Amino acid sequence: MRLFSELVNVLGTSTKTNDKLKALAEYFGTANDKDKVWVIALFSGRRPRRTISGTLISKWCAELIGLPLWLFEESYHTVGDLSETVALLFPEELSIPDISHSLSYYVERFQQMEKATEEEKKEFMISSWRELGTLTERFVFNKLLSGAFRIGVSQKLMVNALAKSVRLEPNVIAHRISGNWDPSTITFDELLSETGISTDFSKPYPFYLAYAVEDGPETLGTPADWQAEWKWDGIRGQLIKRNNELFVWSRGEELLTDKFPEYQVLKDLLPDGIVIDGEIIPSEDGKPLPFAVLQTRIGRKNITKKQLLEAPMSFFSYDLLEYNYDDLREKPLSDRRALLEQVYAQVSNPVLLISPVIDYNNWEQLATLRMDSRNMGAEGLMLKRKASTYQVGRKRGDWWKWKIDPLVIDAVMIYAQKGSGRRSNLYTDYTFAVRDGEKLVTFTKAYSGLTDKEFNEVDNFVKRNSIEKFGPVR
Repeated sequence: MRLFSELVNVLGTSTKTNDKLKALAEYFGTANDKDKVWVIALFSGRRPRRTISGTLISKWCAELIGLPLWLFEESYHTVGDLSETVALLFPEELSIPDISHSLSYYVERFQQMEKATEEEKKEFMISSWRELGTLTERFVFNKLLSGAFRIGVSQKLMVNALAKSVRLEPNVIAHRISGNWDPSTITFDELLSETGISTDFSKPYPFYLAYAVEDGPETLGTPADWQAEWKWDGIRGQLIKRNNELFVWSRGEELLTDKFPEYQVLKDLLPDGIVIDGEIIPSEDGKPLPFAVLQTRIGRKNITKKQLLEAPMSFFSYDLLEYNYDDLREKPLSDRRALLEQVYAQVSNPVLLISPVIDYNNWEQLATLRMDSRNMGAEGLMLKRKASTYQVGRKRGDWWKWKIDPLVIDAVMIYAQKGSGRRSNLYTDYTFAVRDGEKLVTFTKAYSGLTDKEFNEVDNFVKRNSIEKFGPVR
């Protein structure tokens, strides 16, 4: 755990990409294989599920150090992060020196705690705090256990670091570590072997992401070189048919096949060995419905017939990544699009739609068309270079998103709460209300969208103009 904690510390405190890359590469060059698999999993969003509540963690820590619970909670509100609070309060004299377990040891113990009694969980927590020799180790341990572990490491950075220790191309590594694999059962060799020991027919390709157009598209050059499409407001996904099975993946690498049973009709219509990039969108008569309709389907374990009727789903396709088991990503977009149109024509089913290419002659005409985005149920436009390959991650140059400005509303901020982590001493979480006659009616919360300077300005305002205080809330 010490080696992993030191890595997290470097990644969390360094501002230089090269320093982060060096730290990751050194870790992958020295850690044991089981720990490397877990780091790949953790850094790609596969966090272990929380098995011990924050309430119990607070209670046990307060008992251990002889602190009244109310004082522990006040300390927590001041620090702003439970994991950090526990790590700071734990007395060093209670540590047991020279006991060192690996990252994989602790993560696997976390999983065992799911079926443990409360007393067994308490014993595990306290013994672990004592075994972990440094404040940083205890902090990282607490973060992992609470299910709140996050680290600012892009997939590109991790892939580049792995490429220094395994003899695979970065795009191959990115593909291997995507999809549905279990770090508890897969080995490092199975995951990143040069020969590709295991075959996962469901595995998606890493998504290609666009940069935002900042000052209009005129700087992109000749309009004829660019394909324009509507930017749909749905869930980015990949529709995969391999080995006569259908799979649906989200951009967040969540397998959604069971969430959208209406897509199963495509299993009999699509050719085998095909991967389509597109958007999961509710639609009616081929036209997208509001995102709010999609929200009625998100998170539901069981989909009823009523929900299928009220929120019918389509897959708006806009790129073809694999055909007849051939990887098409290195082919130009114009070729991929032509083949996608052939597939769409052959399927001829309203569950699979194709995102239309917008016809335009110049940037001024396209800007006028963009103003109609909301009427089309879109967020704006996508601009894709016709000669572009399908790359990995967010790359500048070939794919751009040109979104319309958001709608604005005048509202009253009625509550402010301190944030967490580096913002634990600033009021960064806000609750807003609108007037209904003489009453103020709460309608939303917000905690992002401002720069650090703007957060400081609002924090100053909150502290100078607070009327009441309720714990961490003003």
